[in-house]
Amino acid sequence: MKENIRMLCCLLMISMATFAQKDRIKEAQSLYDKGKSEEALAVLTKTEYLILNAPDEDKSDYYFLKGNVLKDLALKNVDAANNFTLASQAYQDVFLYENESGKFKSTVKANMALKDMKAGLVKGAMTDFNAGKFKESSDKSYKVYLFDKKDTLNLLNAAASSINAKDYGAAVTYYELLKKINFSGKGVLYYATNKKTKEEDAFISPKARESAIQQGFYEKPRTESVPSKKIEVNSNLAFAYLERKDYQKAEATYNYVLELNPDYIDAYINLAYLKLQIKKDLADEISALGTTKAEMQKYDKLNAKKDDITRSAIPYLKKVLSIEPKNEDATKTLLGVYRSLDMTNEYNALKAGR
Repeated sequence: MKENIRMLCCLLMISMATFAQKDRIKEAQSLYDKGKSEEALAVLTKTEYLILNAPDEDKSDYYFLKGNVLKDLALKNVDAANNFTLASQAYQDVFLYENESGKFKSTVKANMALKDMKAGLVKGAMTDFNAGKFKESSDKSYKVYLFDKKDTLNLLNAAASSINAKDYGAAVTYYELLKKINFSGKGVLYYATNKKTKEEDAFISPKARESAIQQGFYEKPRTESVPSKKIEVNSNLAFAYLERKDYQKAEATYNYVLELNPDYIDAYINLAYLKLQIKKDLADEISALGTTKAEMQKYDKLNAKKDDITRSAIPYLKKVLSIEPKNEDATKTLLGVYRSLDMTNEYNALKAGR
């Protein structure tokens, strides 16, 4: 008898919890419908513990609504990158529970919402970039990449935005990841003009574009070849390393760039700059020395090393001038190097040849 009573109590508690959970979902849905997504999210967050023991169909309803609420916040630029990730997770839960229940009530809508949200976040990343909000743009682009890793262009955008944001740690992470996945960016883009918006849209294949044209929605097809971006990726990675004073990795990466293109002027100029930065660091170390015997001995060694490092920049600058004799940056820097090393003859010859 006592067991039956206990079982009945448990059933009543579960039933009450189910009703409470459904009431909360209705409340959150009402708030969401009124455009009060932040308030709806607060209700859903408080309700989540009630969902644990709910039927799969109720879980699907809950996570679909949660995904919609988070998506709305992301598209309104409210903590967009984070809410995009959380919305994606909620929609993935919809797929999970509907697959388990066999009742695919919201799967198609969740899929469409994910595509819509991705497009919105990509647009938001571009808007942030154009507004100079490079850190926000980078975060959004990276979140989109994590959601769809086949779309590697978003990882490239995240890396480039990090460079603009001077977040060189993130830039190194993203560019190294691009190298790891052997990203080249080389390919073909298939464009056509939307008859309604008069704007060009890209298609994933010639067949997809042709289908859209045959349906009467598009016109003026155009195909564009995209060159490899390996030099851009490695050059920017080297620059990020350089800004972080990781001179060894920066030099190795610039040398790799020169393997890809032996006439890449920016790599030679930056290698010379790298050597002169090391020289500057040594000069700062020298200026901090005292006048003890040990420090004076260290001074002589560091000063000789400083001159050797400065001298090592010369071949890079000469190489630039052999490729582009009138390059002003290389000429001015080389004149400064000659002057600092008291290389008067070389200085005068270069000066006369300007």
